[in-house]
Amino acid sequence: MTTWFITGASRGFGLEIARQALEQGDDVVATARTPRVAADALAAGADRLLVLPLDVNDEAQAGAAVEAAVERFGTIDVLVNNAGRGLLGAVEETSDAEARAVFDTNLFGLLTVTRAVLPVMRAQLSGRIVNLSSVGGFVGWAGWGLYCATKFSVEAVTESLRLELAPLGIQATAVEPGPFRTDFLDSSSLRRTARVIEDYQQSAGTMRDWADASNHAQDGDPVRAAAAIITVARAARMPARIPLGKASLVEVEDKVDGVARDIEAWRELALSTDFTP
Repeated sequence: MTTWFITGASRGFGLEIARQALEQGDDVVATARTPRVAADALAAGADRLLVLPLDVNDEAQAGAAVEAAVERFGTIDVLVNNAGRGLLGAVEETSDAEARAVFDTNLFGLLTVTRAVLPVMRAQLSGRIVNLSSVGGFVGWAGWGLYCATKFSVEAVTESLRLELAPLGIQATAVEPGPFRTDFLDSSSLRRTARVIEDYQQSAGTMRDWADASNHAQDGDPVRAAAAIITVARAARMPARIPLGKASLVEVEDKVDGVARDIEAWRELALSTDFTP
């Protein structure tokens, strides 16, 4: 039996991962800023479910949640850092406060929870960390610069965690969903910059139009995504990253190909910058 600790478990991927893990007979610690929503949605698994309030930016609350999880189930086998939010707007349109707010949740909140859980995993010399990134953690887009910056940071942290934790028997992976039919584009999850600059209408502005047109019409199925994430978490060897959905896969492949072309075109200049032997 596996014990899951999931942040942002009141909706989206977090809720669906919790539901499927319970259906498979596992223990689940479902944390959320609105725990009653998660408790109502997951009531069928009550005997193997612990629902706790958690603002990922509250270090004391994160520590208390981990302590309660271990007291109830004795261990934490899989941490799913799912809590997050979006921010839509051009880089220049984004205020300092707006940028810091999205970093607080998507990066610093993830770090707060990870620091709280890792002592448990280190003591047991085992564990899995699943960090919800985005295809925007590998590919940047107009209008999503600060959101992508948070997810690029999640990818960097995950890569380093893999190296640091491998000798301790702990694995980490970054999950890169493309557009999925969750509430991500709702105002409850996605913030938009207060400032709009007309000069960016043909770049960031088109992304605002896309978000309006795409909400709840995305190609990705969150039920299938949750099943895929659980499969990755149970794998003997988790990948460093896993794109989810055709759109994500195509964008990742296109960027990898583009990087390879740039390296080849500029190889001699890159090599010319070392001291001559």
